[in-house]
Amino acid sequence: MAVLDTLRHWAKRIKRDGVTLWFAAKHPATPWYAKVLGLFVVGYALSPIDLIPDFIPVLGYLDDLILLPALIWLAVRMVPAPVLDQCRAQADEWMRSTGTKPVSRIGAVVIVALWIAAGAGLGWWLFR
Repeated sequence: MAVLDTLRHWAKRIKRDGVTLWFAAKHPATPWYAKVLGLFVVGYALSPIDLIPDFIPVLGYLDDLILLPALIWLAVRMVPAPVLDQCRAQADEWMRSTGTKPVSRIGAVVIVALWIAAGAGLGWWLFR
């Protein structure tokens, strides 16, 4: 059971840090490069649409299991410690009061736009 508890705790921290980045991206003391990466990660994490759909065997879950946690870890490391502490407290309060993570409609639009661009690029490459 210890492994299962560790995984649950890790997943909860990842979810919280995704919301933390949402607050950190709005914080004036966050460096611009951390804001850019944070907004990208938050847009992707909170988007209801995945870059690699989950119905694709194995690959569909790789972004959720490897890519997203790695990007969240990297973005969190770029945020200054005092800002990170403040934003984590805000994220904890948000999750405690609402019980859910926010949803990014803009993130969904970006993911759909990436799929359309990839499809158009593939079509152009195949039929030129």
